[in-house]
Amino acid sequence: MEVKIAQSWKERLAGEFQKPYFEQLTAFVKAEYAAGTVYPKPQQIFSAFDNCSFGDARVVILGQDPYHGEGQANGLCFSVNDGVKPPPSLVNIFKEIKNDLGLSIPASGNLERWAKQGVLLLNATLTVRASSPGSHQNKGWETFTDAVVKLISEEKQNVVFVLWGAYAQKKGEVIDRSNHFVIVSPHPSPFSADRGFFGSKPFSKTNEYLRSNGLKEIEW
Repeated sequence: MEVKIAQSWKERLAGEFQKPYFEQLTAFVKAEYAAGTVYPKPQQIFSAFDNCSFGDARVVILGQDPYHGEGQANGLCFSVNDGVKPPPSLVNIFKEIKNDLGLSIPASGNLERWAKQGVLLLNATLTVRASSPGSHQNKGWETFTDAVVKLISEEKQNVVFVLWGAYAQKKGEVIDRSNHFVIVSPHPSPFSADRGFFGSKPFSKTNEYLRSNGLKEIEW
């Protein structure tokens, strides 16, 4: 499968791409695209990496699955394509930004503007069958994205990891807390946002940490 991915990631992840599990995963994903509708578009599977190089990455937000509705997923976690109505979790993220930073809610739910500033918007699973949430879980994607989190933790310094919900927090157990800043709260989903996501101020906390380490803040 031809993937569009920044050279800095391609070099560092070359070993993963050659492992047997990734070869099996590639065969599975190719077959799924051939058999029916899968999201995101093939060229957007690695959008998180293509829009945010290894060197630029200074914030990591972990999601779980791509959106499984038509036209939503664009390869960046929590993000939707321009012109698509923001799903409930993203609406709550924007509400928290407004409460945390006093910024107005943006017209578009496309978070590419964050990625271009150094926010790696990483889903644990990078593909999904249409209208079938979780359909590509436990096929190898989680092994790959675990390796990405470990790589960042081991090879970079002063990265902010934003872990919303139990799933992301478990995935973040490999992060070296002595070298990085980890923000933990409930998930922004309507099912849990009122239990501590609202009021957690992850966006101002991220920028305070970046600023204190001489790094450029994110324009949320």
